[in-house]
Amino acid sequence: MPEGDTVFLAGKKLDRALAGRTLVRTDFRHPALATADLAGREVLGVRTVGKHLFTRFSGELSLHSHLKMDGSWELYRPDGRWRHPAHHVRVILAAEEVQAVGFRLHDLELLPTGEESRLVGHLGPDLLDPQWTDEHTGRAVAALTAQPDRELGPALLDQRIMAGVGNLYKCEICFLLGVTPWVPVSEVDAHKTVGLARKLLLANAWRHEQSTTGDTTRGRRNWVYERSRQGCFRCGGRLRVGTQGHDVQRRPTWYCPRCQRGPAPAT
Repeated sequence: MPEGDTVFLAGKKLDRALAGRTLVRTDFRHPALATADLAGREVLGVRTVGKHLFTRFSGELSLHSHLKMDGSWELYRPDGRWRHPAHHVRVILAAEEVQAVGFRLHDLELLPTGEESRLVGHLGPDLLDPQWTDEHTGRAVAALTAQPDRELGPALLDQRIMAGVGNLYKCEICFLLGVTPWVPVSEVDAHKTVGLARKLLLANAWRHEQSTTGDTTRGRRNWVYERSRQGCFRCGGRLRVGTQGHDVQRRPTWYCPRCQRGPAPAT
């Protein structure tokens, strides 16, 4: 599933391309929205909240979309050739000079703009909220520490605690804290954890390359995530990969047994 910074960047690109333009054609290839037609409406802007996108239109109407594991929004000229098959298209928003095409999008819904909170009101503070304050930090810390015995990894992925962290940042945050993702929340500094999560997402919010090491060179961007072949970026030691979470929340989880203390599944 894309991290919050990936969704943030996608939203900013859509906003730059569509905001202020009037739609000349729309095509919804989704059963619930098959008859919807937004032609003639002006795009007012695009807002992101964690991993959710809201495209706002004149007339107090918003389109909610979620990328899930494989969705994407891409921009093309009106006569441009798509990079993905047509049967993957879920929605087309076309203005005179540009069209935004949503591929494999999930949870599409048209709703009144004033009701957006119905879909995201349950989320914790958005780590990329430009209006972030100490109050946001306090809310995230309180939610994170509410279950002190919970494993840290799943807690970081819980969007109700703080919105934006995905599996990549889960693994990297735990590495930078020096603990395995299986340690209980009570064993880490909650303020430091929230601050680190926000710092990492902010560092990558305006670029495609996601780096937690500070190096954007391919193969040197992460400390442990997907580095089974290269080994730990810090010590060079062999990494281990365990599975954490249950059912649809199961995720492969990389960690370094040398650099990170704490419990881990048997290998």
